[in-house]
Amino acid sequence: MKHVGSCFCGAVRLVVTGAPEAMGYCHCRSCRSWSGGPVNAFSLWKAEAVEITSGAENVATYQKTPLSERRYCKQCGGHLLTNHPPLGLVDVFAATIPTLDFQPGVHVNYAETVLPMRDGLPKLRDFPAELGGSGDTVAE
Repeated sequence: MKHVGSCFCGAVRLVVTGAPEAMGYCHCRSCRSWSGGPVNAFSLWKAEAVEITSGAENVATYQKTPLSERRYCKQCGGHLLTNHPPLGLVDVFAATIPTLDFQPGVHVNYAETVLPMRDGLPKLRDFPAELGGSGDTVAE
């Protein structure tokens, strides 16, 4: 299965292939600040499943930490994805790929939330243990 996405103005187009490794919500201050919202809806893909198909010359990168390379369109400023090299995963913002059936399975960095959500999903204090976090859950 393939999903096509683009930045806000359409100058950059991308395709994701297959199924995401995980989908959920991130509540960390960095994601909130970058997204401009109280929570970020993510879809994580293996790096080889994500391809910029047009407009690569319009893609800029901002890297605040070694964990995240945030990519956006130089024309409109529209956010595209965040590459996580140490994890071998790419977070393609759920809103960037509108045909994806977004089915969140987890909340990460919930200890930093500013928007408590009571949806019955697991709430991790930080990240899953297999991704270098504590794996600890917190109460809804």
